[in-house]
Amino acid sequence: MKVVVDGDSCPSRNIIEKAARELSVEMEIFCDVNHHITSEYSKVIYMDSGFQSVDMAIFNSIKSGDIVVTGDFGVASMVIGKKAYAISPKGYVFDEDNMDRLLFERHISQKVRRSGGRTQGPKKRLKEDDVRLYESLKTLIMKANE
Repeated sequence: MKVVVDGDSCPSRNIIEKAARELSVEMEIFCDVNHHITSEYSKVIYMDSGFQSVDMAIFNSIKSGDIVVTGDFGVASMVIGKKAYAISPKGYVFDEDNMDRLLFERHISQKVRRSGGRTQGPKKRLKEDDVRLYESLKTLIMKANE
């Protein structure tokens, strides 16, 4: 079991790394070559900057029981399909029960934007998000190790 981070869309890598280190879990961070990420604990894997290159590399590297931290609903959906766990950078766990709704909401928002409308951007990150991520990730790691 390992923790895999979508480094292109994850502002809280230090919190994820803290939880992985405390529970002695391997961690990999995937990002494209336009990002500069360093880590003393995690393995950083750079991909070409092509469309979906990081997402596909993550999907190809994970196994059942791995944990993927991503803010991308499409990646989360593919991860769940592989019987792995997906969690957002704000600590919300994605699962089969909420994935269809999230993908549908994303679809509707895309339609609104394509027709010239505006949608609300992401909410500002709060301290509570960091606490939720840390606690939820530790819970998932323990669950995956059962």
